Amino acid sequence: MSTLPAAAQVADLSPYEGIVLVSFGGPERTEEVMPFLRTVTRGRGIPDERLAEVAEHYYHRGGRSPINDENRALLAALQGELGRRGVRLPLLWGNRHAPPTIDEAFDQARERGLRRLVAVLTSAYSSYSSCRAYREEIDAAAERSDLDVQTVRRYHNHPGFSRTVADLVIQHTREVMAHLPGGSEVGDVARRVRLVFVTHSIPLTMDAGSGPPHGPGHVYRTQHETLAAAVSVEVGRALGVPVLGDLAYCSRSGPPSQQWLEPDVSDHLRELAASGVRAVVLVPFGFVADHMEVVYDLDEEAMQTAAQLGLHAVRVPTVRTEPGFVRGLVDLLEERAAQARGESVTPATWPPGTAWPAQCWPDCCPAPKRPGAGDPPR
Repeated sequence: MSTLPAAAQVADLSPYEGIVLVSFGGPERTEEVMPFLRTVTRGRGIPDERLAEVAEHYYHRGGRSPINDENRALLAALQGELGRRGVRLPLLWGNRHAPPTIDEAFDQARERGLRRLVAVLTSAYSSYSSCRAYREEIDAAAERSDLDVQTVRRYHNHPGFSRTVADLVIQHTREVMAHLPGGSEVGDVARRVRLVFVTHSIPLTMDAGSGPPHGPGHVYRTQHETLAAAVSVEVGRALGVPVLGDLAYCSRSGPPSQQWLEPDVSDHLRELAASGVRAVVLVPFGFVADHMEVVYDLDEEAMQTAAQLGLHAVRVPTVRTEPGFVRGLVDLLEERAAQARGESVTPATWPPGTAWPAQCWPDCCPAPKRPGAGDPPR
């Protein structure tokens, strides 16, 4: 008789034979930093002098990006949740820009006799660099390995991600408000505390082209704006005090002549301080883990800017291996498997709305024009 919990007895990921976590990748030693940056920016005309500036961010951390360790922790958490649901499928890992690569993960699958895989991306939003580029590389590697590989949908509004973000923001905003000096009137608190939701900047042309063909575009920005607004309302509801939230960006790259999404987070902090805001809650909801953009652009640059401005600032954790997020990823795997079996599925969303399709439109989120666009270094 099985001793597995009830949830584990009903989990079904057939027809898939294996799962692969697909991420960006990063260097793990000093000598890997410049080759990694050249690989990420290939074809964009970025000189080594500029890459050397970015490389200093990695050297400052011993030449090691945090992203691979974050992925290892997520793999362990996923393995645990899959086990609790009675799923015994192999769990593989492949990166776009650093070992273990997607090709290496698919080679392992083929060697183990696996032919049909489902992929989970460590990217929640829709644009060329955050979605389509991943899918193109997955498709190309799958063709080389003669595998059938499908992916789960974009999950910016899946409750496992979005509700987890909201819970983390509520917790940390409550702590900020508890230590905010001065008056405690509702209006006074609302004026002096601000949520600053931060995501990776992309070129304006990439944002304009994000989404389905013949659509209005700007899906990348809209997805972030919608979630930021919903979380802000939820924070106000939970704390009983209206709290405003703004969207800001980090880690722009490319030539100065190219326009990227703004405002930059540090520039925005200066504007907030000038307007009378005294405390900020930095929410890196554009990332599922502590990428280099989080630990450098926010934990160092933005926090230093806040200190210089006299702003009390806290940084909300990324969802990383939060139990709700991990459960949500496995829920997405089950959802995708049910769709592959031809079953009717009602995708969960929060805030309420339309779930992104698992199979994107053929011309969705087109590739940006070169040079100067594409994947920013991480």
